[in-house]
Amino acid sequence: MTGFDRVLAARRMCRDFRPDPVDGPTLRSVLGAAFRGPSAGNTDALDLVVLTGADRARYWDVTLPPEGRAAFRWPGLLWAPVLVVPVVDPDAYVERYARTDKAATGLGSGTGAWPVPYWFVDGGAAVMAMLLAAESAGLGALFFGQFDHEPDVLAALGVPGRRRSPGTVALGHAAPGGRSPSSSARAGRPDPQRHLHLGSW
Repeated sequence: MTGFDRVLAARRMCRDFRPDPVDGPTLRSVLGAAFRGPSAGNTDALDLVVLTGADRARYWDVTLPPEGRAAFRWPGLLWAPVLVVPVVDPDAYVERYARTDKAATGLGSGTGAWPVPYWFVDGGAAVMAMLLAAESAGLGALFFGQFDHEPDVLAALGVPGRRRSPGTVALGHAAPGGRSPSSSARAGRPDPQRHLHLGSW
């Protein structure tokens, strides 16, 4: 088994963190991994809003107001010392594909022309790169959705324009038991042999 295979096999979502900070070089390495993923048209359209220390309170005040925290199922998540909000820019993809070398695709006419919104595809690839980099660095990580809080999160963080966010990544040192599988994860990973279709479906 290669080193990458071990990292991939070991990766689990972490929902319970210790409050210990993540050292600067390790954090920069994990964040840097996000920018090594694929990007349609090599569009430069990914930003990361990184929240540490007291800045994390702005995020939680929007998504989980204090009066609801006592009943929150994963209280250890609130201890995560780093929250990363990946932000993608759909308009940048439209602008990129309106240029001469991509204009024939028709995707430069607007976001509605994209049958698959590649800003989310590339954003998801950036998230996976961070999750794997965190695992390789010995950190716990969790990717979770903002859902209907997305507009308020972006506004609270001062994100400009019509940008979007696919979710949030929590990073930190896992508390004991913090990487135990959730109820959905207990079903186990799918058997690839059931889902590989060679040549046709």
